[in-house]
Formats: sequence, structure tokens, C-alpha cells
Amino acid sequence: MTLDMRMRNNMFRRLPVERATGRLYGGRHRLRVVYRTRDLVVLGLGVMIGSGIFKIAGEQASSTAGPGVLVSFLIAGGVCVLAALAFAELSSIIPVAGSAYSFSYVAFGEVWAWVVGWALIMELLLAASVLARVWSLYATQALHDFGVPIPGWLGDLIGQQKGPDVFAFGILLLVALMLAGGSRMSLKTLWFMVLAKVIVIGLVIATALKFFHPGNLTPFLPPSRPAPAGDKTVLDAVLGAVGGGTPHVFGTWGMLAAAPAIAFAYIGFDLIATASEETDDAPRKVPRGIITALVTAIVLYVAVAFALVGMMGMDGIAKLTPDKLLLAAAFDSVGAGAMGKIVDVGAMLALTTVILVLMISLTRVVFSISRDGLLPRPLAAMSRYKVPSRATLVAGGAALVMSQTIDVLTLEQLVVIGTLFAFLFVAAAVPALRRSRPDLHRPFRVPAAPLVVLLTIIAVGWLMLNLNVQTWGYFAVWMGVGLVLYMVYGRRKSQMKLLLDAPPERPVAARLAPAPPPGMAPPPGTAPLPGPRDVHSSPAPYETGAWPAERRPGAPESPYPTGRYSAGRQPGGQFARQPRRPGQRAPERSPSAPGDDPYTLDPGVPAPYDPRGGRGQSGEHQEPPPGGRHRR
Repeated sequence: MTLDMRMRNNMFRRLPVERATGRLYGGRHRLRVVYRTRDLVVLGLGVMIGSGIFKIAGEQASSTAGPGVLVSFLIAGGVCVLAALAFAELSSIIPVAGSAYSFSYVAFGEVWAWVVGWALIMELLLAASVLARVWSLYATQALHDFGVPIPGWLGDLIGQQKGPDVFAFGILLLVALMLAGGSRMSLKTLWFMVLAKVIVIGLVIATALKFFHPGNLTPFLPPSRPAPAGDKTVLDAVLGAVGGGTPHVFGTWGMLAAAPAIAFAYIGFDLIATASEETDDAPRKVPRGIITALVTAIVLYVAVAFALVGMMGMDGIAKLTPDKLLLAAAFDSVGAGAMGKIVDVGAMLALTTVILVLMISLTRVVFSISRDGLLPRPLAAMSRYKVPSRATLVAGGAALVMSQTIDVLTLEQLVVIGTLFAFLFVAAAVPALRRSRPDLHRPFRVPAAPLVVLLTIIAVGWLMLNLNVQTWGYFAVWMGVGLVLYMVYGRRKSQMKLLLDAPPERPVAARLAPAPPPGMAPPPGTAPLPGPRDVHSSPAPYETGAWPAERRPGAPESPYPTGRYSAGRQPGGQFARQPRRPGQRAPERSPSAPGDDPYTLDPGVPAPYDPRGGRGQSGEHQEPPPGGRHRR
């Protein structure tokens, strides 16, 4: 079997960087450029700041870490910063819509790219469905808090944990139709909602600080105690099998155990990379947007956690009623019920932006995979708005069906494992590409790359071990289905395979040797080309070697003395002026005289037909040439 046949049938064939970015084959970047750096920051904040900012700090403080949850937020943020550095470097090299999928295609090969892309589809599709359900729950709660009456027939169709839900269906349908109509409208909507929820977060922090008591932060690390019975994580199962111990909460171990759950709140900075093809100067602006958005989100989360724990304390948070949004219940307990209603509105806005960004990212990942042929190619078709409308409608339809038929709220951890799985490949792709393609220009580079990459892989792996055993089982089933789909369809329809199967291109004529300096003879053994001839004569056969002096570009005498463009050329490309006899005055020229314009038509040559007015340069009416408009 030849090398070419092995490459065509090899599942590990890699996508060249030049093809991934469109620098070699062209036509790759078909999405409309709509994002700037500040738009990318808003995109990241839109997905990272969701309802979790209003509840996750209180939940982890009261059940796992105590006031030490503040350190847990910093630990989780540090792990995400390490992963963000890897995303930033690869986005500066490969600024395409596929994000981790495209990075893996270039660094490791097609089958690994498909595995990562399939995990991203699961993550984004399930996340959109889960958050649509949560949006319905919060919207229903907000209607109750504001005293809006709900008809009895509608009460059983909104705010449901599972089964048909009108609110979840409506929000997904609205977002899908908005995205199918163009990115600019969705971007303006995103700006408005992100600014609104940041204002709400500012009001929450300012109000909570009025009720702040330093004593609520002590003891910072409560005494460790055994964890309540529940689903075991992989790490618990391993430690129990090796040492026979049981998981604990609070204390140092509880502070570390809270970090994986908090990392879920930060997930979303990686989705900024899916907007690379729609960003102006993406190699520089996308890394900047990723890091700025993540750092801003970490600051906001830590500030809300500090204000909430300082206002209520871990014991006060544990006594709050569980049937309301935790932060809203906290404000009700201190007599600031009006802020509870503002929190309800802020949570709905936050969830809307998260769903919007998730759907944008899902459609771009599906578009990128379809463009490479691993999913049906028609999904990569562009609408007149320069957006992948087919991919948007198909992804939105799948999210609608999933949200209405599956108990998605029980599968929330699958979103986390899909994201962390992609993080592992992105981190490993940094040294892989530095080794295989050291020639690539990297506007952003991971500092101390070997050490940082190793720390990233260890930290991400530790987060994955803190997920439930059942979650790992569901993930294995999903990936198995994906591999079967790739072997049946993607491997045969891959554009890389079709490119390698294509017949070789016809050889291109050898490049002509450079022209010798003026006045020098052609190199020995070079056959001189024929002298000047009429432009309408039959073409001479191709010659090789250097240009003869009389035919050299830039020679004083043009090889085409007759015809429309007959002005001679000086060496260096300048057109020569006609010589005058001694004592002869220069002829006066009218503005319409040809003068020294090298592109003026000769008087004896008929003017070309002008299709717009039917008149040539001389002003006389010209008949159209025979044979119609398209002449060869």
C-alpha cells in the first residue's frame, strides 16, 4: 500500500494549518466579521455570568466549604486561567470557528478532532436545554414574586422539572430564530442584557455590604465532618478502595472539594474562541478577549460570594427556604425584599444571555464540523445574512426536542465533563504544535509552557475525577455512539479524504529566470526570443531561460510598438517621453489631449465599445461587438 493510500485511509490524518485558516485554499472564512475585543468580552461575560452567580456561593458555603468558599472560587478560577492560556495561544494560531475541535484536528488528527467535537456538541446542546428549563423555573418564580396571576391551565405547562414546558420551548425558539436572522441583531441584544445584569450584580453587592458582619466569616475553615450519603465521585471511589476512607466536607478538604462545582460557573470563556472567524484581527483580539472576560468574571464571582457570606454566614444561609432563588431569599430574610425582586429579574437576564451564547457557539461548532465533511455538508451552507442558518435551525431544533423529552436537569454534570475533556486536548495541543510546527507565528504564547501545560492537565484531570461515577458512564455511552457515527459516515465523507483522493493537479510551467541588468548580454546558451511582432500574430512557443535584452520588461523599446498601448517604457517601469529636435518647442496640450498618459488609446486604433453608453472615447456611437456580452 502506497503512502498516499495510507494517508487517505488513516483516521489520524491531520488538517494543515494553512487549510484550517484558509490561507492556502481560500473561501474558508465565509462568516461575517462582527466582533471586536469589547464584543468578545461581552460574549464571555454573557455565558460565564449566569444564575450561578446568585446561588452557587451560598450553596457551597453552607454545604461544603463554609467561608473558605472564597478560596475555592480562587482555586477554580486559577485552574480556568491555566486552560485559558492554552486557548489563547491556539486561537492566535488557528482563529477558526471550531475552537477545540479545530485545534485537535491540526495537532492530533481527524479521529481525535471528531471525539472532541462530539463532546462539544453534547456539552453545548445539553447546556442549552438545561438552562432553558432553569429559565422557566426562574421566570415562573418571578411571576409569583411580582404577584402576576397565572391561569390554571398554564400553571401545569410552565416551571416544570420535566415534561412539556411552554417557557423552555419559547425561549429556545426565540433564540434560534434570532440567530438564524443574523449575528448583528443578536449582538446588540447581548450587549443590552449583559450591561443590565452587571448593573444588577453591582446593586446586589452594594446592598449586601450594608448588612455585612465580619463575624460571619469566622471560623474561616469550619471543622471537617463526614459528607452526607449521596452519589460518589470517581475520586471518592478511588480513595475509598485504596485507603478505606470516607469523603469529608468543610475544613481544608471541603475547601478543595468545592472548587470543581465552582469551576462549572466559570465554564464559557472557551466559547469565545468559536467567534474567531467573525472577529477582526482575531489572532490578537481573541486571546485578549478570553483572558479579560475570565478575569472579570472571577472578580465578580468573588465579590458576590464575599458580600453574601458576610451578610448571612454559613449557618444563616443553611436556614434559608429552598423554594426561592438563594440570594433573593437572603435579601428577604434581612428585610430587603425589593432587592429580591431585582435579583429575580437579573437571574432571568443572566440565563437569557447564557442560552444565547451557547446557541451561537453550538451552531459554529456544527458549522465547522460540517464544513470538514464529518457531518452532512449542507449544514455548512450560509444564508444571505452570512450566518450558518441551517446549522442554527438544526441545532435549535435538537435543543427544543431534548428540553421537552428528557429529564435534562439530572444530566447537568455531563456539561462539565464535556468541557473538561476538551480542555485536556487543548492543553496538550500547545506542546504538540510547538514541536510539529515551530515555524508558526504566535501572537500570544503560553508563558513557561511545559510547566504550565503540565499543571493544566493535572488540574483539569483532578476536576474530572470529582465528577460522579454515573456521569462518567453516560459520557462513555455518548462517546461510543459518536465513534460509531464517525466510522459509518465521517470517515468516508471527510473533506481531507476527498482532497487526498483527488487527481493530482496539472504541472505548472517553470518560473522564468530573473532579467539581467540593463546592458548585459543574456546568459550563455540562452536562445534569443523572436524580435518585435504584431500583437495579433500567432503566439510563439514558450521559451526558457532569461529574457533577451530586446524583450526584457522595462527595456527602453517596447516589444509592442503598435496597438492601443504603444508608449515606450524606460528601465524601472517609467514610460519614456518622445524626443524633440534642438530648438523645437513642446506642443501645447489641451486637457483632452493624450499627452504622456501611457494608457491613452492611439489615434489609429478604434475605441472600445462602452456597454453603458454605447459610445467610445471619441464620442462616436459604437455598435456592440458580435457574439453578445461574454466574449473570450
